Amino acid sequence: MFGGLSHLKVYLAPGYTDMRKAINGLSILVDDLDLDPFSGHLFVFCNRKQTMLKILYWEVNGFCLWQKRLEKEHFTWPKSITQIKEIDHRSLTWLLDGLPIHQPRAHRSLKYRITS
Repeated sequence: MFGGLSHLKVYLAPGYTDMRKAINGLSILVDDLDLDPFSGHLFVFCNRKQTMLKILYWEVNGFCLWQKRLEKEHFTWPKSITQIKEIDHRSLTWLLDGLPIHQPRAHRSLKYRITS
């Protein structure tokens, strides 16, 4: 879905968001978080019932808004309502699949600079 965007950051907006907000309202929220809505990074918002997510991002010449609404169940949205949280694309996939963003059994990401 967002496969070609692996170099971009993913930010979860703290707390819950009024899902009546569209591109303009959500981009203002991103700006209020001292982040650049034109950066191309993904900004994820969740409603109070945790049944809907919206993802806002800038792509070349305009904003894109992606939405997912669950008919049953709910998303496992982080409890922190004080600060924005940065996650990786793997964690975003887990979130969209209904899993917690920190999987205790997942393999850790490794980064090397030298090969032997």
